[in-house]
Amino acid sequence: MEISGILSAIVIGLVIGVLGRLVVPGRQHIGVLWTIVVGVVAALLGSAIAAGFGVADTKGPDWIEWLIQIALAAVGVAALGRVRALR
Repeated sequence: MEISGILSAIVIGLVIGVLGRLVVPGRQHIGVLWTIVVGVVAALLGSAIAAGFGVADTKGPDWIEWLIQIALAAVGVAALGRVRALR
């Protein structure tokens, strides 16, 4: 992954974190900063997973890559929300 790919994953991670938070039902006990961090991590991991499956570079929007990233962000937000709620 090149520098431009990492930078775009970070920017897209901001959006992915918000979308992941919207997918999870109920109230999450995490702040906006943690949502962004989860989104960035999910974007980077989702890009790597999509590249591993060979679906990262298509001729149009990479819908499968986006779905992987959003699913990872939703799982991350839900997991972090549960951990924070137990405190």
